[in-house]
Amino acid sequence: MAVDKILEVKDLNISFDTFAGEVHAIRGVNFDLHKGETLAIVGESGSGKSVTSRAIMRLLANNARITNGDILFKGKNLLNKSEKEMQSIRGKDIAMIFQDPMTSLDPTMNIGNQVAESLRKHKKVSKTEALERALDLLNLVGIPNAEKRLKNYPHQFSGGQRQRIVIAIALICYPEILIADEPTTALDVTIQAQIIELMKDIQQKIKTSIIFITHDLGVVANVADRVAVMYGGRIVEIGTSDEIFYNPQHPYTWGLLSSMPTLETKEEKLYAIPGSPPDLLDPPTGDAFYPRNRYAMEIDTIEAPPFFKVSPTHYAATWLLAPGAPKVTPPLEIVKRQEEYKKKFA
Repeated sequence: MAVDKILEVKDLNISFDTFAGEVHAIRGVNFDLHKGETLAIVGESGSGKSVTSRAIMRLLANNARITNGDILFKGKNLLNKSEKEMQSIRGKDIAMIFQDPMTSLDPTMNIGNQVAESLRKHKKVSKTEALERALDLLNLVGIPNAEKRLKNYPHQFSGGQRQRIVIAIALICYPEILIADEPTTALDVTIQAQIIELMKDIQQKIKTSIIFITHDLGVVANVADRVAVMYGGRIVEIGTSDEIFYNPQHPYTWGLLSSMPTLETKEEKLYAIPGSPPDLLDPPTGDAFYPRNRYAMEIDTIEAPPFFKVSPTHYAATWLLAPGAPKVTPPLEIVKRQEEYKKKFA
């Protein structure tokens, strides 16, 4: 994998002004994206995943404010760009697949023109050439009889096909970064697997970098090179896919993995993380996860933990990794994973 950084997010802070007060939605988020890699950002609803991805595209709601931070794309700060400059970047250099294909497609425009539109806008090609390229993309994403269906409208396609069309629209200009915001949530499991295989296949063909936003850890295992775990508007753990799945260090990551069904799961009830996510109108002063963390210590209530280095690629923000912290035994499911990790990577 290339180590060239194509995107750097530094100390990003985002607030929303609401009738109830200021919601501190993103609180000091840092991560990099390398050329040709897939970075998955995972966490419960409300953890800040989608807000972070929309900030990169500069598509935040009107009541949102970026209060601090930088978003560097190939060394240039996107937060300093004008709206006109961003319009020339969106779709061409950085493209986004949104969650619901039903609301992403224009019901009044045929599919051929919708896929071709971005190419005509950014690359200034003729309508004929754009439609030819649109046909190539529709074939690439697996739309059956694509040539005959160029003039069809969104309602004439199934949900899985519509999501493939949305992917074709995002890829038509061969963007350097593709942000996929929960692209498989509305689809059944079989179609989900097909869409993920499709994205991996296309990534290899056009060498794009992908940020994959999801709450489904099962999806992540098959698609990501690295994984960032978000909670309460912060990244709490980041590492390679193997490190996060087999050697997780943060109690929140333990909870997410323990609540994920596997083929070996025999219990009738799955584990559920107790409690609720924090109220970001009034964020806790310490570790945001401490009220739900059975391993919490007194320091968790007072001070947010810094990142501790587990390996050159693996960092976790938990006081359990601090020198002198008590040794705790993770849940049985996590102990099994860590033992497997030791055998696999010893």
